[in-house]
Amino acid sequence: METSADPEMITVPAGQVTLSDRRTQRRWTVEAAPFRLAAHPVTQALYAQVTGCRPSATDGERLPVEGVSWWDAVRFCNALSLREGLTPVYRLGAGDEDIAWDTSADGYRLPTEAEWEHACRATTDGPRYGPLDEIAWHRGNSAERIRDVGGKRPNPWGLHDMLGNVWEWCWDVYDAEVYGSYRVLRGGGWFDEHWSCRASVRRRSHPTFRVDDVGFRLARSAGS
Repeated sequence: METSADPEMITVPAGQVTLSDRRTQRRWTVEAAPFRLAAHPVTQALYAQVTGCRPSATDGERLPVEGVSWWDAVRFCNALSLREGLTPVYRLGAGDEDIAWDTSADGYRLPTEAEWEHACRATTDGPRYGPLDEIAWHRGNSAERIRDVGGKRPNPWGLHDMLGNVWEWCWDVYDAEVYGSYRVLRGGGWFDEHWSCRASVRRRSHPTFRVDDVGFRLARSAGS
């Protein structure tokens, strides 16, 4: 169990990933550089240690934190970075849209959408990295409640709960021309049907919204 602000980070190798959007039928390929990704979503325990807040609807130290907005997530990344003596990645301004990513910083951040899918797939090429019930909490097996992190089999790179349990915020804007500032969510959640818990599925939400099946996972750039 996490007892300090020191999440377990997994090194993800470089690779190429092809993203797709079912609504627009668009496909695009991205080269992902090496980076580090947390072995599981941020827990309520870690979130409370860093922020002093417990925003989740259901209490549990090992449950993923949920009920956090995209802005909550990026502020947490900066706070954890400062706590560990790292340089914060995000430069935040006064306005709701005023944020910049310092690519030279060594602190914690959200994964990009391409990084997330590359890490989720972990060299597999199907819709999932294993049989659904073995790797994910979803509507069919969760008893319609959130579950402790790490309770299901990880993917080949040691990452737990990449599918199911909570949706995860990514850095990217979903589609600025159509949805404005809405950000990308990935992974599916505890209340989702099986078809939502696939490596390619995209969801969107406004960066200020807080939902009881949405959390986040920490990333750091290579060499950090």
